[in-house]
Amino acid sequence: MQQTIAHISLLVRDYDEAIGFYVGTLGFELIEDSPRPEAGKRWVVVAPPGGSGASILLARAVGPEQLAAVGNQTGGRVFLFLQTDDFWRDYARFRAAGVNFVRPPAEEVYGTVAVFRDVYGNLWDLLQYNGSVPYRLRAV
Repeated sequence: MQQTIAHISLLVRDYDEAIGFYVGTLGFELIEDSPRPEAGKRWVVVAPPGGSGASILLARAVGPEQLAAVGNQTGGRVFLFLQTDDFWRDYARFRAAGVNFVRPPAEEVYGTVAVFRDVYGNLWDLLQYNGSVPYRLRAV
């Protein structure tokens, strides 16, 4: 079984802050940044390095109820996965860029994994699957 989430949406406070973190810090690719002032929107799509078509739509929080939720994860896991083909390279790169890992690297049955937090409090698994896993979660 091969599982890929082709397009998900993350709620963010500020587009430029989000682009700076995902593109500048994590090395994601900026796929689209299209201001749409007539609709009061901005269409921003980023993709993980080597994401094989998977992408993330960054949606700005505008309402008070949305703004209150952004960056305030209360211990609930947000299941976001960033797969790598070189775990230790990317782990070192992320740490050097100031990424906060909330779970240190561990060897699991399915591969090597560490958990980091993004600027909005979402938790991500940085992982490298081992060859015995019958499926691959390619991105996000």
